[in-house]
Amino acid sequence: MPTGPAFPLLPEPLPLEQFSGPLLVDPGPRLLGAVVEAYREAAPTLVAPTVSDLASGDGEAAPSPDLPTLSVFAGESAIDAATEGFRSAARLAALLDAGVVDLRVIDAPQPNPVLAGVRTGFALVEGKVNDKAGTAGWYRVGDDGSLRERYASRFADAEPYRLRTPSRRRVYEGFATRCDESVAAAVVRTLDAPAAAASGGDDAAHSTGGGDGPGPESTRIRAYAAGAREGVLDRTLRRACEDAGLGSPSTFTRVKRLLREAELIETVSESQPVGRPRDRLAARGALAAAETPAETVAAVRGVGD
Repeated sequence: MPTGPAFPLLPEPLPLEQFSGPLLVDPGPRLLGAVVEAYREAAPTLVAPTVSDLASGDGEAAPSPDLPTLSVFAGESAIDAATEGFRSAARLAALLDAGVVDLRVIDAPQPNPVLAGVRTGFALVEGKVNDKAGTAGWYRVGDDGSLRERYASRFADAEPYRLRTPSRRRVYEGFATRCDESVAAAVVRTLDAPAAAASGGDDAAHSTGGGDGPGPESTRIRAYAAGAREGVLDRTLRRACEDAGLGSPSTFTRVKRLLREAELIETVSESQPVGRPRDRLAARGALAAAETPAETVAAVRGVGD
C-alpha cells in the first residue's frame, strides 16, 4: 500500500511514487500548497517537525529514500502567494533543503497546470470533492507522453528558486547553536503562536498570509522578542537570527530599535574581566509580563506599524 505523498487528483489521489520523474508545471497557489501538504502528511518530521521532534532529534534532517522527488516549474507570483505565511513557507523550505522538491521559476503562464512524467502527462483542471467541506482537487485531462520533454530544457535552463523563509529545522538549529535549546524552543513556539482574535485573526500589518502564520516582518519581530524575553546577549541574538536564515544582523538592529521605541526591551550592560562590557537584552512592559508564546505575540502586536 502506498505510503508516500499522493497528488490531489479526482476522483482518487495519485501516489507520486507511481510516477516516473514527475514535473509539475505552472501550479497556482492552491495546487502548490496542496502538494506541499501531501508531503507533510507523508513525512511530517521532515516537513513540519514539532518542537519536541527537533529537541529530541526525532525530526529527520534527510528524507527517506522512498520519498519521491518532484520538479516544480512555477510562476513567482504563485510561489509568493503560497508561501506568504511562515508555516507554509517553512514547509516548502524543508522540502527544498532536503532536495525533495526542485523549485524553479517559469517564464510565462501556461493555459493549464501540467503534471508530466517520463511516460505520461496531462493537463489539470481544478474541481471539488462532493463533500460538505468542498475539498479542492484536480482532474486530469488527456494523456500525452511528450509533455515532459516540452518543458524539460526550459526547466533545466531556469535558476533554482531561493526561498527567503527558512525551514523550522534551520530556525531551531540556528538558535540552539548560538544560544541554547530552550531559546530555540521559545522562538519556534512564538512563531507558531496564532494571533489573538483581537487582531482579526491575523497580523495583516505584516502580511501574514491569513491563518498560515506570521509574514516576514512579523516573523523577525517575534523571533527577536522571544530571544529578548529569554535574556540573550544582544550580539548573540542578532547572529542567531542570521544563522537561522531570518535576516542579516543589520536587519535585527532595526528590529531592536523598533522594540526599544515601543518600550518592550532594554539592554543591560555586563562588565567583563577583559574587554568591553556586553549588552544583555531584557524584556520590559507587556513583553516582560508575557508568560506564553501567545502573550509574547500579543505584546509585540503593532510594533513597526
